[in-house]
Amino acid sequence: MSQFSFEYPLVLGLIVLFVVCAKWCKARNQAIYFPHVEQLLLTQSSKASWVVWLKWVGIVLAIVALASPVRTQHYTHSKKEGRDIVLVLDASESMRQYGFDPQNPYKSKFAVVKEVVEAFITKRINDRLGLVTFADVAFIASPLTFEREFLQDITRMQELGVAGKRTAINDAIVQSYTLLESSRAKSKIIILLTDGVDNMSKVPLDQLQSMMQKQNVKLYTIGIGRANRDYDAGYLTALAKAGGGVAYGAKDASMLLKIYEEINALEVTKIDDKQVVEHTYLYIYPLFLAILSLLLFIYLRSTKGV
Repeated sequence: MSQFSFEYPLVLGLIVLFVVCAKWCKARNQAIYFPHVEQLLLTQSSKASWVVWLKWVGIVLAIVALASPVRTQHYTHSKKEGRDIVLVLDASESMRQYGFDPQNPYKSKFAVVKEVVEAFITKRINDRLGLVTFADVAFIASPLTFEREFLQDITRMQELGVAGKRTAINDAIVQSYTLLESSRAKSKIIILLTDGVDNMSKVPLDQLQSMMQKQNVKLYTIGIGRANRDYDAGYLTALAKAGGGVAYGAKDASMLLKIYEEINALEVTKIDDKQVVEHTYLYIYPLFLAILSLLLFIYLRSTKGV
């Protein structure tokens, strides 16, 4: 935002003083009679009028320069410490089940999850997000990106059966760590969602936990469905503990939405706003024009006799 002001606004009152003085403080010289003086004055008045204007322009601009005009601009400097977040989605055959959303019982688990994840992506304005999908195998569906609309499109495009039918949770986490390897963000987060039990991973749990404890990455796990029937709550809790995060369980769509909202509130992006004020002094411009006008006035009066 830009503002214009004078550093010494009271100085502008000198303009009124000059105007009053021009009217009431005229010098009284001895009168000398010249015949036909009225005709002589008429011929010179048109030439002298704009010369007088030069004098007044010079005086007014000099006073404006003395009042010191200033342009003030306010800037907001924001230092944002964004996070790198990898969303890990279970695309195994069990995600095809219906009834997870009581409001729409004919919608599959996977369809509900994609809608909730899309809403989560919308809220992470200053973060980079990536997507890993897994079933028999885990693959990177999207690299880390700031393009939220692009990532939402990629999320909608995910289909069940593309990666197989079974569940490779450990391999998906390893793939997520691989995605975060080159990240320079101070905060790195993985959010794993599954409705099953690991039955396909090549990486054993103890090896995975050892790797996780050496990495500065926080892991949140979300199990959907009925605990100990659809997913192993103890297993997900052990993973979250090793990753320094929290394990959640969601029995329906509304609980899942609340979990993502809670994670969103926990992982707030730090924004440090600082107000910067810049002053630009503009007196040099009216001062230059004032000197130019007064020099031209003096020149015309002394050489041309106007």
